[in-house]
Amino acid sequence: MQAKYKRILLKLSGESLAGEQKTGIDFDTVLKICEPIKKLVEIGVEIGIVVGGGNFWRGRSSGKMDRTRADHMGMLATSINALGVCDALEQLGVDTRVQTAISMREIAEPYIRGKAVRHLEKGRVVVFGCGTGNPFFSTDTAASLRAAEIEADIIVKATMVDGVYNCDPKKYPDAVKYDTLTFDEVVEKQLAVMDGTAATMCRENNIDIMVLSIENPMNIYDAVCGLPVGTLVTNK
Repeated sequence: MQAKYKRILLKLSGESLAGEQKTGIDFDTVLKICEPIKKLVEIGVEIGIVVGGGNFWRGRSSGKMDRTRADHMGMLATSINALGVCDALEQLGVDTRVQTAISMREIAEPYIRGKAVRHLEKGRVVVFGCGTGNPFFSTDTAASLRAAEIEADIIVKATMVDGVYNCDPKKYPDAVKYDTLTFDEVVEKQLAVMDGTAATMCRENNIDIMVLSIENPMNIYDAVCGLPVGTLVTNK
């Protein structure tokens, strides 16, 4: 199968790495998620990955903590996930690098845009940890920022639902799924695709977003090859 996109930014939630145990890292689950990534690399797709940290820490739910410190703890949680994804990919034979927005030179490269792009051009997967390196910004915003910086063709956001709905499908059985949306429609209908900062950055930089379910990891491969999976959000 031929890929529709040459370079992608894959956004993985921390929860997706936890599997059925809901917290921490379930390595068998991570290996399954990494299998379609390997297949995409084999057909020439260049892949950057941004990981969340919600399987270890959710700073926004810690109302009694200083927000900046709580966000720093969340950034460290994403670095654990980045290393876990890297290890799984390497076990599958995929050349991988971890770059972090907070310097931790003993375990990962510092994020340097030019170096990240060079890795991608050489066929290496680059896993970006620590979000943007700044508090008050989500890992969704980090995904949109890194996508813009590496000039990705699309952001593939792998979530726990199979696309974007007009309301929460877990609460409302009559929820309607969208196949395509414009960014204007996302704003107008107040749909939870990404946080406002991330969505605005994608709109302004003409970066499409594909929202799909990670419950079947092969959805990632199918979406990048142009098959109708999930919901596509675009300026067009």
